[in-house]
Amino acid sequence: MEVTGRRPLVGLSTRRWPASALGSALPPTYAGAGVDLGIADYPAAIAAGGGLPVHLVPDAPAGELVACLDALVLTGGADVDPGTRVAVPPARPERGGARSSGTGSPARGGPGGPDGRGGPLLAPDGGPGGSDASWEPQLPEPGSTEPQRDRWELALLRAALELDLPVLAVCRGLQLLNVAHGGTLVDDLPAGDGDGHARFAGPRGERVHEVALDPGSLAASVYGTSLRVNSLHHQAVDRPGDGLVVVGRSPDGTVEALEIPGRAVLAVQWHPEALAGDPAPEWLVAAARERMAGGDRVMPRA
Repeated sequence: MEVTGRRPLVGLSTRRWPASALGSALPPTYAGAGVDLGIADYPAAIAAGGGLPVHLVPDAPAGELVACLDALVLTGGADVDPGTRVAVPPARPERGGARSSGTGSPARGGPGGPDGRGGPLLAPDGGPGGSDASWEPQLPEPGSTEPQRDRWELALLRAALELDLPVLAVCRGLQLLNVAHGGTLVDDLPAGDGDGHARFAGPRGERVHEVALDPGSLAASVYGTSLRVNSLHHQAVDRPGDGLVVVGRSPDGTVEALEIPGRAVLAVQWHPEALAGDPAPEWLVAAARERMAGGDRVMPRA
């Protein structure tokens, strides 16, 4: 069934912080409230690419929210919590310049990937979108984690993959996709090592290093086989998760792009929403339009 006259509805994951994070911008009466925050670059990029952006909040089941969407963006943000991760095996230095500390905590296990092609996509065990709808606002410190957000976004991702929605996973989103499929992470990339990935002080749109993309990959069809990107991360992929393919690396060997073969799923370590003219948002909207033209939505399996 062809869908005309409507732009694709693209959901953007958000974070929930205490209202106190806004300082004096709100009156004292809201001191105990929570605020849902999203970086405005994301909806602006989706709108410019032809989509209808909408921020997603964790006050309804993730599956029902995702069933209303045509595509999903997992946005950047805090580190993935060690408690969310699959147990980390010994570091594999042959993977390139990224070094792993070899530490980590067992994650709450989950069933196999819902599409039958991925690895052990983690299921939420309550929290946002699960059996417990409460989400206490917490203000993370730099370098800290937001485990409630992890569970919420894993639920969104699970539903999106089950419905075969196009997904764009950005920075933290790439790392969460990897963890969800049983992969592991490098805990810290020192700011002065390699290509200098942890660049949090300069302009977010500054292109600081090259990325080489595999010919024939989805990423290469979007970007070509090389590009220069910004870099706002201090963690990275160590071992890729089951069903995921590394299709991009920086010169020091750090993983910069992941895909699920045969799926409209693109995960990038850089921040396309902050780069003028980056084609990823437009690709996501086009992929959503293609899916819309293919038939009606179906509800995710329970």
